[in-house]
Amino acid sequence: MTIAVRARLSAALLVALTACSTTPNPSAGTTPPAGTSTGSSTTTGASGGTTDAGAATTVGGTTPALPSAVAFDPVVTGLDRPVDVAWQHDNSTMYVVEQPGKVVPVRNGVVGAPVVDLGGEVSTGSEQGLLGLAFHPTRPLAYADYTNLDGDTVIAEFPVNDDGTFLTSSRRTVLTVHQPYANHNGGNVVFGPDGLLYIGMGDGGSALDPARRALNPASQLGKILRIDPVIHGDRPYTVPADNPFRSTAGAAPEVWSIGLRNPWRFGFDPSNGDLWIADVGQNKWEEVDVARAADGAGRGANFGWSALEGTHRANADQPTTGAIAPVYEYPHGADGCSITGGAVYRGSALASLRGWYVFSDYCSGHVRAIPAAAGAAIAVVPLGTVPNTSAIRNAPDGEVYVLSISQGTVFRITAASS
Repeated sequence: MTIAVRARLSAALLVALTACSTTPNPSAGTTPPAGTSTGSSTTTGASGGTTDAGAATTVGGTTPALPSAVAFDPVVTGLDRPVDVAWQHDNSTMYVVEQPGKVVPVRNGVVGAPVVDLGGEVSTGSEQGLLGLAFHPTRPLAYADYTNLDGDTVIAEFPVNDDGTFLTSSRRTVLTVHQPYANHNGGNVVFGPDGLLYIGMGDGGSALDPARRALNPASQLGKILRIDPVIHGDRPYTVPADNPFRSTAGAAPEVWSIGLRNPWRFGFDPSNGDLWIADVGQNKWEEVDVARAADGAGRGANFGWSALEGTHRANADQPTTGAIAPVYEYPHGADGCSITGGAVYRGSALASLRGWYVFSDYCSGHVRAIPAAAGAAIAVVPLGTVPNTSAIRNAPDGEVYVLSISQGTVFRITAASS
């Protein structure tokens, strides 16, 4: 069975909506109070989801050609709180990350025995656990992001055998980052087009960045980090020579981008290397950020938190100088209260969706898309609803998968049947 939805192809002005429910969120931390937002009405759909009945919203410029109707095809069900998915080289095996501590392989829709089980070694708070996985692009190595029993972030390396199993006895700790609170742990790991590992770190938690870490390059929190994670001699990892703060006195050399609250999910456009970030907001605004490859793909970029929440003032004592505005933001309300990124569709199954950034919201489950091309008008197209969306990822072939943590399901976005 698929969850189908048709996006109406007309522009619409923003309209007031009712407040959304405040479901606890593994990616957003303390649940913010509901506010007001804009969007469209919904009707009940199949498999516990909903289908959007609203139209596209266009912000500035000319509306680009809009995607056709899509469906959400469940490719695997019965998972235990899935929060991430990764592939080693091709589409033959999907590795699903389950928040309680397991990584399970999925082949032809069949879930295999776990290749990793850290169930007794990870924290179990709402934003903690086993949170991310990435495979090295050229070596038989996998890297996991989890919070240990002390609540700290650990990046661990696992050798990968020829049969796709992990050599867990040879696990190696690459990096540990102290977390002062249980929320805003980040959890995203992804290899960039440069073959280096990018690590998402939240601002440390609590609320409103109390220690003002996000804009402080001396702290690894509130950042995207960039390292070569492969062991070099007696060093567990190395810092690339072109990292922007590598030669800055007092700065953490691993820092690549600053000014982030909780970049729960981010990734690179497989076509051009643009870096897309869904940064979870405080209690009013959610935002989509992009760092174009032509501008350095986030090198030294400042995304504004905690001086700004989206384009709106947050901490008045923090400088806004150099802050990069989001390409899209939305207020808390019916559109949601905790953004979940996000992938640029580059597959072949849905020609009309190619070149659109697909994202969702944990609270509302609304899956939407905006154009990924630089300079394009922001046409916001509703695609459907997947309850409690935890991640949206590109497969190696460019197709896009959507995870529901509450339904224990991984969906593939496909063309809706006519």
